[in-house]
Amino acid sequence: MTKKKNPIKILHVLAGGEVGGAENIFLEDVVALTDCDEIEQYVVTRPVDHRVGELQKHGVPVKTASFNKWIRFPTNKAIRSANDEFQPDIIQYWMGRAGTFAIPEKKGQHVNVAWYGGYYNRQKRFPECSQHIVLTKDLFKHVEETGANQDNIGLIHTLADFDHDATPIPRAQLDTPEDAVVILALARLHWKKGLDILIESVTDIPNAYVWIAGEGPLRGELETLAKRLKVEERIKFLGWRNDRERLLKSCDIVGFPSRYEPFGTVMVDAWAAKKPIVAAASQGPKAYMRDGKNGILIEVDDLEALRASFKNLINDPELVKTCIQGGWEDYQSTFTKEAYTQDSLSFYKKILSR
Repeated sequence: MTKKKNPIKILHVLAGGEVGGAENIFLEDVVALTDCDEIEQYVVTRPVDHRVGELQKHGVPVKTASFNKWIRFPTNKAIRSANDEFQPDIIQYWMGRAGTFAIPEKKGQHVNVAWYGGYYNRQKRFPECSQHIVLTKDLFKHVEETGANQDNIGLIHTLADFDHDATPIPRAQLDTPEDAVVILALARLHWKKGLDILIESVTDIPNAYVWIAGEGPLRGELETLAKRLKVEERIKFLGWRNDRERLLKSCDIVGFPSRYEPFGTVMVDAWAAKKPIVAAASQGPKAYMRDGKNGILIEVDDLEALRASFKNLINDPELVKTCIQGGWEDYQSTFTKEAYTQDSLSFYKKILSR
């Protein structure tokens, strides 16, 4: 690997779980920046095999730590060791727990940056961070309201680096008829994702199958619900998947009825994949979706509106075309790898120029 000349050196610190939406964002964002000649990276994270392997595959050095909040010394030691070895210009702490392990800033050394994928308490989670990266316009407002200066907050949207050459998942592989309408949900099996009303919405759409790619504490409850509603043969629980591009290629509609969603990368994934999306108007989708233009937006927990929206898309090819075109245009303008890299680089240069 060619050594970069005078790059901005960024040490990323992620506590994160083994899987999850924010963890996916982290991995995609760091991998995207490996192609930028002006940035060099190092990561401290939990010993999650697929994450560590992917980072190392792209030439990013990794040090692992437990991030145990009760026994803090080993993690503190790992972060300080990475700092001493790498001598970063910036240390970026991804999400709240990582921020509680931040090394205090010292003049002439590194700058601490907090990354917000949710509405974290700035004073509690990022007390040592002078700079802030937020994922959405509403998170910008949230951080500003905690007392942070506007000039110290960067709005950097995530990306969807979609592989358009990905091979669709064969429907037969998932016991789904070729002529079925496939509604795909990419979500953790948690109450806030609204998967219960997604399952209920297809009870009177007999040709609709739902693929749920994700894992979580509500799996048993959701499986029981599907059986009670007599739709268990049409609800496919796929577990956690790392092939969402192939799933998106195979589906007809993306269902995204989250009750709580600070942003929602599923929305951008659907746009990048050129699939129509039906989303509940939680925080993120409400800020970025335009009903009938780049998707269908319904009120949170509105079962009848969700069902009607699916039927409208099934029966109205022109509406599908409009939503796909609008979503694709928004993706191209704001959520590409190129846009993410440029916005990130601009913010890093800005804070270091001071």
